Amino acid sequence: PSSVRYREFGISIPTNYEIHGIDVSRYQQRISWEAVKEMEVANIKLGFAFIKATEGNGKVDPYFKRNWERCKKAGIVRGAYHFFIASKDGKTQAQNFADNVKLESGDLPPVLDVEQTNGQSGPALRAEIKKWLDTLEEYYGVKPVIYTNADFYKNYLEGYFDDYPLWVAHYLQLHQPRVNRTWTFWQHSEKGRVNGIYSKVDFNVFNGDSVAFRSILIP
Repeated sequence: PSSVRYREFGISIPTNYEIHGIDVSRYQQRISWEAVKEMEVANIKLGFAFIKATEGNGKVDPYFKRNWERCKKAGIVRGAYHFFIASKDGKTQAQNFADNVKLESGDLPPVLDVEQTNGQSGPALRAEIKKWLDTLEEYYGVKPVIYTNADFYKNYLEGYFDDYPLWVAHYLQLHQPRVNRTWTFWQHSEKGRVNGIYSKVDFNVFNGDSVAFRSILIP
């Protein structure tokens, strides 16, 4: 079967992927990262976590600093993401992220979470996205990852930014997300359960093996 339901995780998990992970923000509150690291069900362990860092021009997630430090300490590969406000300047938003996120060797690349137009046209939205991506690619020396959902991708991003890794949300799919391009991460559920986390949590897979995974980490 391409997807197996695990009672402990509370969801079906796509079986043809080796590397599984979660993403979190302040909604998950205080996380016991050691418990997340120790959880193992039928050979499935959580190998990475994307953590919300910043939003818009000046907001910082109140749990970011704690999650960022403790995730690494627990031995889970960590990544940080920025929630994009399309009506605000992309460069200022990139600066907010850079001011708050010190990426180290072995971390995942920075992530731009874009899922709303905030009343902007497609071209205006993409212009601000480009500023964010360019600013942080120059700052960190790696290509950022773009996170969005399958519908938003189709409506606003398809055919653009194709040389950036794509992390796509598409739920209730068995094999993979339905997008017409190569993708790197897939958020396949928002209803997972994990030891050490009180509330439900998003589950993801990486599209590749451990060698491919290591190759996208910050050198």
